[in-house]
Amino acid sequence: MWNRIAGIILRNRILLLVIIGLVTIFMGYKAQFVEMSYEYSILLPDDDPASVEYERFKNTFGQEGNVMFFAVQDPDFYEFEKFNDWIALGDSLKALDGIDAVVSIAHTYNINKNNEAKRFEFQTIFPKKLSSQVELDSLAAIAESLPFYQGSLINKETNTFLMGITVNARIINSKEREPMVVKVREITDRFTAKYKLDMKYSGLPYIRVVTAQMIKKEMNMFIYLSLLVTAIILFMFFRSFKVVFFCMLVVVLSVIWAVGSMVLFDYKITLLTAMLPPLLVVIGIPNSVFLINKYHGEYIRHNNKIKALQRVVSKIGNATFLTNLTTASGFATFIVTSSQILKEFGVIAALNIMVVFVLSLLLIPIIFSFLNPPDQKATRHLDNRMTVWFIDKLEKIVLNRRTIVYTVSIALLVLGVIGISKMKSTGYMVDDLPHDNVIFQDLKFFEKNMDGIMPLEVMVETKKKAGILKLSTLRRLNTLNDTLKSYPEISSSVSIVEAAKFANQAYFNGKEKYYKLPNSQTQNVIMSYLAKSDTGDDSKLFSTFVDSTQSITRMSFRIKDIGTTRMEKLEKKILTHVNNIFPEDQYTVHVTGSSIIFFKGNKYLVKNLFISLTLAIFLIASFMAWMFSSKRMVVVALLPNLLPLIITAALMGFFGIPIKASTILVFSIAFGISVDDTIHYLAKYRQELKATNWSIRSSVVLALRESGQSMMYTSIILFFGFGIFVLSDFGGTVSLGILVSVTLLSAMLSNLILLPSLLLTLEKFITNRSFKEPLLQIFDEEEDIELGDLRIAPLENKEEKESLVN
Repeated sequence: MWNRIAGIILRNRILLLVIIGLVTIFMGYKAQFVEMSYEYSILLPDDDPASVEYERFKNTFGQEGNVMFFAVQDPDFYEFEKFNDWIALGDSLKALDGIDAVVSIAHTYNINKNNEAKRFEFQTIFPKKLSSQVELDSLAAIAESLPFYQGSLINKETNTFLMGITVNARIINSKEREPMVVKVREITDRFTAKYKLDMKYSGLPYIRVVTAQMIKKEMNMFIYLSLLVTAIILFMFFRSFKVVFFCMLVVVLSVIWAVGSMVLFDYKITLLTAMLPPLLVVIGIPNSVFLINKYHGEYIRHNNKIKALQRVVSKIGNATFLTNLTTASGFATFIVTSSQILKEFGVIAALNIMVVFVLSLLLIPIIFSFLNPPDQKATRHLDNRMTVWFIDKLEKIVLNRRTIVYTVSIALLVLGVIGISKMKSTGYMVDDLPHDNVIFQDLKFFEKNMDGIMPLEVMVETKKKAGILKLSTLRRLNTLNDTLKSYPEISSSVSIVEAAKFANQAYFNGKEKYYKLPNSQTQNVIMSYLAKSDTGDDSKLFSTFVDSTQSITRMSFRIKDIGTTRMEKLEKKILTHVNNIFPEDQYTVHVTGSSIIFFKGNKYLVKNLFISLTLAIFLIASFMAWMFSSKRMVVVALLPNLLPLIITAALMGFFGIPIKASTILVFSIAFGISVDDTIHYLAKYRQELKATNWSIRSSVVLALRESGQSMMYTSIILFFGFGIFVLSDFGGTVSLGILVSVTLLSAMLSNLILLPSLLLTLEKFITNRSFKEPLLQIFDEEEDIELGDLRIAPLENKEEKESLVN
C-alpha cells in the first residue's frame, strides 16, 4: 500500500502542491476571523446538578460574577477636591456603554421615612458635586454610620474605599468587553495619576479580559519562539539552511490550517487552544526529521534520489502514520471529558496532528524531488561523533549492564510510588498566574481588605408566595448570614436580610442601634412601608434579591480564593448549617455561584482526565497490538513509557506541584508522544529480525544504531520545544512545559535503554512469529520497488532521468 502511496505522491507532485496551496490560502483567509473567548468556561456538563442549579439561579436573578471592582487605600480620601473627582469618576464610568450600575461610598443611598405617605424614600447621600469641605464631612459621617455599607464599600481600619461597576450581560461575554475595560482603565488612571494613588483592580470581568489579552500575547510569542528554537536545533543537527527552511514551511502551513480549522468549527481561542500552534510546531518537526534522516540514509546506500524518496514513504510512512495516530489519540481522549473547553482542545489538536503528518508526508518527498541530491556535507550529520559515541555507550549498557538497568528502574519505580503518595489535588481561580503578577497581588489586596471578590450565592425557596417576607424566614436567613460570616474566608451577605435591617434603622430615624431585624410588632408596618417605597431609578431592591412571587431570595456572599481542597470542605460545612437552619419540608436551599462551579468543575475535570489517560493508554496499546500482532510485545512496549509518567507524577509529589486541570494534561499528552519512539524502534527491530535471520541480539543492536539517532534528535527538539513554555505568565502552562519536557526526555532514555534490555532479557518469550508477521505491514527493507512504473513531472537533471530508467 505504501509503495502505491509513494508512487501517487511522486507522480502528482504539481497537482498536490496546487491543492495544498489552495487549501492553505482558504485556511489563511478563515484564520483572520478567529476570536478570543471571553466567556467563563464552565467545566461541568450541562446535566450536572451543580450546573442545573447555577443555570436556575441565573434565570431567576440574572448573571452573577459580572461586577468589576477597584479600590484605593488612602487616609486622606475625604478631601474636598479629591472626593468630588471620585464622584465624577463614578458618573463617567456609569455613562459608558455596557455599565449598568456604579456603587461606592460616594454613590450610596439612605432610606428616609415619610410619615405622611407611610413609605420609605431612597435618596442619594452625596450630590453630584459637593460645595464645601464642611458639607463633605457632614455627609461622610452619615454614610459611615450606616452599617449596611461597612465592610462592603469601605474598610475604616485600613482606609480602603471600593468602587464596583456592574457590567451588562450583553457586554460581559462578548469581545466588546475588552474595549470597555480599556476605557475604564483610561478613566480611572486619570484619577489615580492626578492624586498619585495606587488603584487596585479585580472582579471576574476584569480578570477574564486581562487574562484573554495575556493569552493572545503569549500565543503570538510562543509561535515565533517555537519556530526559532526548533530552527536553531534543526540547523545544529543538519547544518543546512535548506533543510531548516522546508521543515519550517511544513509546520507553518500546519499552524495556518489549525487556526483556520478553529474558525470552521466555530471555536474560539482559549488558554488551551492558544497553545496548539506552538505545540504543532514542536510535535510536527519530528515527522520531518524522521523523513529527512531516512532520505539521507537511503541516498547514501544507492545514490538514487527518486528511489530514496520513494523508500522514505514506503518504508517509514506507516510507522510515522501510527506515531502521529498515537499522539493524536492522546489529545483526542480529552473529547470524553464532557468539558467544552477540553473537547474543543481535543478535537482541534487531534485533527491537526494528523494534518501535519499528511503535510509532512506529501511536502518533504515532493520538495526534495525538485532539489539537487544531498551532497556529502548534507549527510555528514549521520556520522556525528557525539551521536555515535552516545549510541555506542547505550549499546554497551544494554548488552552488558542490564542488571544495573533493572535495578535503577525498580528504584525509580519505588521512589515514584512514594512521590505519588505525596501528590495533592487543588486549584485556585487565579493560580495559573505567578504570585508577583499584578492581578494576583490585587486579588490578595481585596481578600485582605474587603473579604475577597469571588461570588458565593445561596438561593432560598420558601415554596409559598411572599414566604420570604415572613419574619421567621428572615430570622433563618439572618442566622445563616451570621454563621457564614464567622468564617474568615466569607464576607457578610448582601441580601433581603440586610435590606430589612436597613429599613428598620430608617424606621427608627436612622439610629445605628436599630440596624437589626424588625420585631413582630413592627415587621408588618416596615414591610408595608417598603412595599410602597420610592426606590428611584437606580435602586432595585426587590428585583435584585427577591423574585416576582416573593417566594425565592438570594444571599450574595463574597469569598476568598481558598483553593478547591479547602472549598470542598467549606461547602460541606455550609450545607450542614443550611440543613440545620432550614427544614427541608419548608425550604429548598441551593449553594451556588462561580466559586462553587469552579471547584466542582475542577474536581470533575481531574477525575475525567484520569479517565482520559486510561483511555489513551488503552487506545495506544490497541494500535500497537494492531501494528505488531503481539500482545506480549505490547505489554513490554508500554513499560518504558509508563515509567516516565510515574517519575513525573513523583516529581509533582516531591515538589508540591498539585494535580489540577493544567498539570493532569501532561500525562495524556506526554504518553501519546513518548510512545512514538517505541513504535519507531520496534518497527526497525522487526525489520532487522528478517535481515538477521531471527537473531534477536543483532536486531536489538542494529535497531538501536539506526533508530537511536532520530529518536535523540526528535526528543531534543521536543524537550526544548516544550521547554519554551516556562516563559509563560501562566503557572499551568509553565508546569505543562516543564513536566512534559522531563517526561519526554526520560521516555527517550527509557526507550533507548530499558526497552532494548527487556527485548534481550525476555528474548523469544515476547519476540514470537506473530510479531515477525504482523497484521499491518510496516515496511520491508528488501522489498522490490518497481521504479519503472513511476511517472512524474519532466526532469531537467539528466542524471535523474537515467536513474529512473535504470
